[in-house]
Amino acid sequence: MEFYDKVWKPQKLVLSNGKVVEEKRSRTPVILLLFIAATYLSVRITGFSFYTIMERGSQFFVILRQMLSPDFSYLGSIWKPLLDTIKMSLLGSFLGSILAVPFAILASYNLVKNKVVLAVVRVFLSIVRTIPTLVTALLATYIWGLGTMAGTFAITVFTFSYVGKQLYEMIETVDMGAYEAMEAIGAGRAYAFLSAILPQVLPGYLSVSLFCFEGNVRYAAILGYVGAGGLGLILNEKIGWREYDSVGMILLVLFGTVLLIETISHAIRKKLM
Repeated sequence: MEFYDKVWKPQKLVLSNGKVVEEKRSRTPVILLLFIAATYLSVRITGFSFYTIMERGSQFFVILRQMLSPDFSYLGSIWKPLLDTIKMSLLGSFLGSILAVPFAILASYNLVKNKVVLAVVRVFLSIVRTIPTLVTALLATYIWGLGTMAGTFAITVFTFSYVGKQLYEMIETVDMGAYEAMEAIGAGRAYAFLSAILPQVLPGYLSVSLFCFEGNVRYAAILGYVGAGGLGLILNEKIGWREYDSVGMILLVLFGTVLLIETISHAIRKKLM
């Protein structure tokens, strides 16, 4: 009854001056009902079944057991696809980060006063950011064929959209005093930007670019599912043949590579901040 009174009945508080203040009715019951309804609809739409999980869930551990016994004899076949994955990630991250700079400048309201330009560039960045990387890679394979070129293009597009958004948000938070002072004494806008704004955003920009590179190594590993080269190509093949011991070896090498890259990247980003 105490819980019922707190939730369903609004409480009244009498102040020292005699004024009565009534507490607003709690929205917890409404939120709870909406959550239950959304959960029910999700279960119905997705066809989720606890019975299926209980019946077939044990197969997951069978596969996991095989993956935890990696086939070390397959190690020699992994190095070249791994190198392709790293090259795709590095080149795509570099190109995307560079291409993002002019678009980030055009999307910054404190540098560009033309609202049409701002709106067009921001909408463009949002559209590019919405496209899944796998879809971009699939489209790229139709243009350049199967291979690392398609994967590099997909990573470039993703990095461009992500870094572009992060960079223009950083530019909009800088101290504009030095920039406006340089413009007032006759300096060009490009020179004022390089001298007054770039030093403020450069550490953050490099940090975001390195963070993207970390993630892109993981993303590049699955781009092979659409023929974009790298580790994903052999990963898809081995999963298709149900050679889970080889899959375990691929994932082990990928884990070690990602861990090494993240450690180096974290150390560099720590120096920049």
